[in-house]
Amino acid sequence: MHIVIAGGSGFVGQILQEMLLSSGHQVTILTRSIEKFEQVENLRAVEWLREDSKPELKLGKVDAIVNLAGESINGLRWTKLKKKNILASRILATKEIIRIIDQLPEKPEVLVNASAVGYYGMSESATFTETSESKASDFLASVVKIWEKEAQAATDLGVRTVLARFGVILGNEGALPLMVLPYKLGAGGTIGTGRQWLSWVHVKDVAGMIQYAIEHPGISGPMNVTAPTPIQMEGFGKMIGHVLHRPHWLPVPSFAMKALLGEMSEMLLGGQRVLPTVALESGYSFKYPELEEALENNFKKK
Repeated sequence: MHIVIAGGSGFVGQILQEMLLSSGHQVTILTRSIEKFEQVENLRAVEWLREDSKPELKLGKVDAIVNLAGESINGLRWTKLKKKNILASRILATKEIIRIIDQLPEKPEVLVNASAVGYYGMSESATFTETSESKASDFLASVVKIWEKEAQAATDLGVRTVLARFGVILGNEGALPLMVLPYKLGAGGTIGTGRQWLSWVHVKDVAGMIQYAIEHPGISGPMNVTAPTPIQMEGFGKMIGHVLHRPHWLPVPSFAMKALLGEMSEMLLGGQRVLPTVALESGYSFKYPELEEALENNFKKK
């Protein structure tokens, strides 16, 4: 298959590239910095989101598109500018993906559009699956709802659309290095009450579930990209300490997190228990279904 990836040079995109190429697929990366891109066998880059760039003229026949593009939500604080860029970058990229699909003479079979479990809002008691409705109106939920609405325009063009709602991705980038740092300094401990749920997923399962959704026509609509074993924050911290052989003893109170991170602290202090029902029922086999082995895999590289 010929698979086009927007955001292909990012954290998830790099792992997905490798996985698709090793499976024999042809991969094209949409990028603003084509001059920095090293092209190898079955992998090429096409410029997009620049004045006069028309990637649809250079893509040829496309079987699938994966949209991972958008400014990272990670950072010390969500300033007004940061929040504006988080939303605007996702909308801009998704609108361009839809425009490209519309212009292609032969439509791709599927669009897998990144999304987030933030769609469901925060809860210590509820369990969310893909059929759960959202009444949340916080910043992340609002961004996700707007983002997904833009992506769903692909269905009007006859393209199967998968909304891949990512949990907290564990890998050598993203949130995990920041969460691990206190333990490496000997000062790790429970964040907030410890009762809040963390719906985590190993980065290789993120890539694996995206590829699985591409290759399985029965999957469409929302798909929770999370491990089947969400854990409460206290247990998550204790597992980090266990795997790293570091103490888990110094609590981080909620007010301290709010003072440090502002509105962004909601991600760690709120949480939600999200299950990957679509992936499980369709037969996806997780590479890292348990937290201990997922963490060990990440830490052994360091």
